[in-house]
Amino acid sequence: MNASPSSATPFASGTPRGLRLSFSDQPAWIVADEVVGGWTLLIGGVEQSHVDLEDPTRLVHEYLRRMGNVLDRVRPAGAPPRIAHLGGGALTLVRYVQATRPGSARLVIEIEREPPTLVTTALPAPEGTELEVVIGDAREELAALGEREFDVIVLDVFSGQDSPAHLAEAAFYREALSHLGADGLLMVNVGDDAGRLFLAAQVRELEAAAAVVGVPGAWTLTDAQPAGPPGRREHGLAGRRRARLPGGRGLARGLARGRAAPGRRAGSSRDRGGRRPRRPLLTGRPRLPSPARPVQTGRPRPGR
Repeated sequence: MNASPSSATPFASGTPRGLRLSFSDQPAWIVADEVVGGWTLLIGGVEQSHVDLEDPTRLVHEYLRRMGNVLDRVRPAGAPPRIAHLGGGALTLVRYVQATRPGSARLVIEIEREPPTLVTTALPAPEGTELEVVIGDAREELAALGEREFDVIVLDVFSGQDSPAHLAEAAFYREALSHLGADGLLMVNVGDDAGRLFLAAQVRELEAAAAVVGVPGAWTLTDAQPAGPPGRREHGLAGRRRARLPGGRGLARGLARGRAAPGRRAGSSRDRGGRRPRRPLLTGRPRLPSPARPVQTGRPRPGR
């Protein structure tokens, strides 16, 4: 969605609702969404995230709805998991987790210094939200955590062929999987063009990482019509420390609940028995055009 900044804001007069990002040098604005309601974070004039302050469980973006559905199946509501978000955006999934699993410990790693402050000031998180924010490169900061483990890691940093190369390789997936606790879950959002060449490459990289670590291969969640019209699409990968995602075919039906109707395809490239393994998952929606994900040279941007 391209839009001009709205004068309507949910916060006090004089509170900044827009600024320029120091890393990407893109303008960021929070505006009212006049189509579906709620609030939208725009970066470079392109929609990045959507927030419904009145109902944080309403996930407008299809790929987030899919992630929410998977999380609901894997981590039942009420059980507070330890979650790391590599890429923050407007903290939409953070808000969802707080609303459905109060008391969850959440870490956000974001390369842009300004969005976390802008977002939490303009669009306050639900009461009781415990949020640790680390500014820096996703891979570097994850490595700096040492042996710290999470129940769920959400990777939302990709923008097709423009994605940071060092976050799109098997070595990084191995590092991410190593930070999952027993029965942990890795969810990856992959923005891509029609034809899904980048998605296919990421499946291969994640499969290679899974083989080395000794965990099941990736599940993919993508559009029912992947060939579709030209344009960016987003897809999801997931992996878990369990031989199977719970529910099997029922999971695919569950993913279609709510606003995730197009997300009908769920499948596993490989399932292995043995101890409760970590497991990866890929999800999706149409990829936003540049500059939604700024192209990086040098130190890459982790993303939403």
